[in-house]
Amino acid sequence: MYRIAVLSYHTSPLAPLGGAETGGLNVYVLELARELAERGHTVDIFTRRTNPDDPETVSISDAPSGDDAASGARVVHIDAGPARYVEKDALAAHVDAFEAGVAAFADREGATYDVLHSHYWLSGVAGERLKARWGVPHIAMFHTLGEVKARSRISEREPEPRIAAERAIARQADRIVVASRNERELLVRYYDADANRIAVVPCGVNLGMFQPIDKDEARKQLGLSDDDQILLFVGRIEPLKGVDILLGAAAQLESESDCFVLVIGGDRNARAGEMAHLRDLAAELGIAERVSFLGAVDHERLPLFYSAADICVVPSFYESFGLVALEAMACGTPVVASRVGGLSVAVRDGETGYLIPWRCPEPFAERLELLLGNDELRRAFGETARKEVERFRWGNVAEAVLGIYGEVIEGAPARGAVAFRN
Repeated sequence: MYRIAVLSYHTSPLAPLGGAETGGLNVYVLELARELAERGHTVDIFTRRTNPDDPETVSISDAPSGDDAASGARVVHIDAGPARYVEKDALAAHVDAFEAGVAAFADREGATYDVLHSHYWLSGVAGERLKARWGVPHIAMFHTLGEVKARSRISEREPEPRIAAERAIARQADRIVVASRNERELLVRYYDADANRIAVVPCGVNLGMFQPIDKDEARKQLGLSDDDQILLFVGRIEPLKGVDILLGAAAQLESESDCFVLVIGGDRNARAGEMAHLRDLAAELGIAERVSFLGAVDHERLPLFYSAADICVVPSFYESFGLVALEAMACGTPVVASRVGGLSVAVRDGETGYLIPWRCPEPFAERLELLLGNDELRRAFGETARKEVERFRWGNVAEAVLGIYGEVIEGAPARGAVAFRN
């Protein structure tokens, strides 16, 4: 059995989802740790303390939807910078303190680790330093890439130190895990990474939590009308997520029924300017009364929203994978999404939803109109979607990742892409 040090410096897997820096990465870290612990491995997830009242360690079995079988995994809060929310761009200044805090904790515990697994570039920086300190292999997962973000939308700007750090990590890490072949190709193209050291492991979905709920019952519990048509967005409130595209598309719909847009995401740390922009845009488009900004929603309640919706829309300019699409499909809800990154893996065009190659409202409106106007097609897509996601069980993800751990621990040659099947 392995003892695994997981680095999630900039965000805790226990943080509420939908905030400024919480999303698929948080879910990934938590669910993978749970699966590894259930298989008998010991997992310490190191994260930066953002609340002075948080205990040093918290078992993930105590988290919402926790499982006693996962008692071998815990979150360790490390003092690095002020114990409060700090903008992600300012966190690089505290990476040294984080690395030192992780090392000090391991010394106090007398803990030695078999492998390091870092998430996001800031954690990767600490991971490379701890790799040198401890003499253990380092597996990096970027989740998003600065160079790709900057190329995805003209207004996006990423600091050069981030891109430089990602290049160094891409060269030095023992393995890089990516969620799609597209991301693997981007790492090779823009970062000169060695393709043989990049393992492709698609993201997972909790099929026990995310499953279809009767639409009428879901709407009743949420206080939504049975007669309205509902489009759902779930994600962080930031320009890269393309909520403006969804609003533009919704304004173009010509439906016999009222069509409402539910936007889930955003907390007090979210970009206030972006939220204001979206509210103003809805008003300018004449659909303000049909758009509800619901803020962050507990992860455990999301199946109700997915099941209540007619379509889940993921209009992102860039997604390394697209966990929201998987969650919606697991609830039997078709997805209309941008044809970017891992979304082209998660969504089967014309079978579980539609993939849109252009980031503008008109083609989204066309496909949304088609689905909203055809109950039978929408139902068929939803049924196929639920079957399709069976192969994305978190257990399959864990087995694939464990195979990579075994390779680097034993010093075996890299095998390149990894695939799993149900």
